[in-house]
Amino acid sequence: MVSIKDIAKTVGVSTSTVSFVLNGKEKEMRISEVLSKKIKKVAKEAGYQRNQVAVSLRTGKSKIIALIVDTISGSFFSSLARVIEQEATKYGYRIIYCSTGNDVANSAEFFRMLYQYQIDGYLVIPSEGIEKELRQLVAKNKPLVFIDTFFTNMNAPYVLVDNYNGVAKGIDYLAQKDYGKIAFVCNNVEMVQMQERIRGYKETLKKHKLKNGNKLICVTNFDDPKEKVVKSIAAFIKREKPQAIMFAANYLGVCGLESIMSLGLKIPKDIAVVCFDDLDLFNLYPPGITSIRQPIEEIAKTAIHILMSEMGYKVKADQKQVQLEPQIIERHSA
Repeated sequence: MVSIKDIAKTVGVSTSTVSFVLNGKEKEMRISEVLSKKIKKVAKEAGYQRNQVAVSLRTGKSKIIALIVDTISGSFFSSLARVIEQEATKYGYRIIYCSTGNDVANSAEFFRMLYQYQIDGYLVIPSEGIEKELRQLVAKNKPLVFIDTFFTNMNAPYVLVDNYNGVAKGIDYLAQKDYGKIAFVCNNVEMVQMQERIRGYKETLKKHKLKNGNKLICVTNFDDPKEKVVKSIAAFIKREKPQAIMFAANYLGVCGLESIMSLGLKIPKDIAVVCFDDLDLFNLYPPGITSIRQPIEEIAKTAIHILMSEMGYKVKADQKQVQLEPQIIERHSA
């Protein structure tokens, strides 16, 4: 591996001169442009790469942001991660991805590792069981922004969609089409985003003077395998016979479509469908599934903008706790 010492010997200058140039301090140290170009040319031709760990120890900055999620699967994460990586690059940062896998012990180890590597900032889609580790980051004044959801008892910046209003739009849409028996499928996650979606369902039904009660809410287990979720939704539909149904997440929507198919029901003839969070599949699935689309690109850009502000960059962030408006995408499922 080529070292700074090797480059200095080739160019015929001191190691400190090479170090200043490769760290972008040539103007500050009054090193000529001709010499700077020569040093960079030799370094490039020799295949020199900076030791990022050494740089981190010296400067106290890693130029790395951690994106921590429960799972890296799913269209929401992939779309979000793509935009976050693009935006972070504009500030000279790289992204390291960590999936906690809903494993508390595993999560604690992740956070210990990240802290040791002096990660500069954290973007976190929080899940149950990691609140202790996140509190420690806040206590250590580590820049942190929550995405998609947040802990209500933790004062930290966040960016998410207006979950309550998103579900309200879906239920309004169904009610205005004269569906009287509207069911709701959610999961048992206690995080704020799912609780707001449930609240949006209940209160919007009341607004339209439609009866609900918990009888028309199907609560699935977040940790159950897909096959079990499909069966539980099918059993719920068979038992309650709703005229319309709204799914609180796109993975529940996919399971729900399988459930409806297994019962031999037709959409929208036998049952109308709306899903929170869009998927390409919903556009292709006949007859096209009406959905509530999250502004993923805006969520990602806003989160990076706030994080950079927290990290001391001169970017204006008027709000640090942001809810963005979702959009209803009308297709032909209702």
